[in-house]
Amino acid sequence: MDANTVYHRTVEFFADRVNAVRDDQWGDPTPCTEWTVHDLVNHVTYENLWTVPLMEGATIEEVGDQFDGDVLGEDRIGTALAAARNAISSVATQLPLGGTVHLSFGETPTQEYAMQLAADHLVHGWDLAAATQGDTRMDPHLVHAVAQWFDANEEAYRQAGAVAAPRPLTRDAQQDLLARFGRDPEWGPHHRTLALFNAAFGDGDLDAALALVTDDIVFESTSPAADGQRVQGRDVVRAAWTQVMRTPGMSFTEEESFVSGDRAVVRWRYAWGGPDSGHVRGVDVIRFRDGLVCEKLSYVKG
Repeated sequence: MDANTVYHRTVEFFADRVNAVRDDQWGDPTPCTEWTVHDLVNHVTYENLWTVPLMEGATIEEVGDQFDGDVLGEDRIGTALAAARNAISSVATQLPLGGTVHLSFGETPTQEYAMQLAADHLVHGWDLAAATQGDTRMDPHLVHAVAQWFDANEEAYRQAGAVAAPRPLTRDAQQDLLARFGRDPEWGPHHRTLALFNAAFGDGDLDAALALVTDDIVFESTSPAADGQRVQGRDVVRAAWTQVMRTPGMSFTEEESFVSGDRAVVRWRYAWGGPDSGHVRGVDVIRFRDGLVCEKLSYVKG
């Protein structure tokens, strides 16, 4: 499959997922842990806007900062799709002419640039589909083409910090490509719930946290020693978490988390201010049911 075909089809793959985003999903988390759906689509649209002048010979200095910030505006889907169409047209016109593009790390053949963009659209298309509960299936031919290209580029990407640490490989081509790009191929509703839940705690937003739990939520606190206190039910848990979140100078920081099936583990740091300021570090063992948190068992370092 030639570079233009791979590029064109991966951009269409991403555009199809953009077109399916609902109005209430733009603030949702994605497998790109620092980005919401809006951030992700904005990033790829930014790339598409840059593609046209770069393919036509402009330098980074000539493009300048005209595409910085939020490029989506009010018509987020319309803007993203228009940028994708223009990028596809430019690549189709310029790629047969050969030559290079001016990138931050030097002159790069247009064919190579097109494949870099193709990989980004394919993987981010999956990110977007996973985040919005859409169709995460990739065309096997695109998976093969991008994986083959990545064979020669993975080390450079990893050294540059452009991809996260790889995950264990399987014998599934799509899952292995995602794993090589640092993705959890199983990312889904439980990951979304956990991200929103941890963000609510970090913001001290009690109502947002309670909106993500079951009516019969079970919570085990870290005190009193040695077993803590076990409570059940949203109203009782509200009282317990009110005390946690209303502590003066409270901050909750997620250090690391992972999801496996209906369980999750979160390492965190909880700090407080005032005359008795301090912090503890601990772990939550979480269970999900029907897309909500049904159990939160908390432990701290002794």
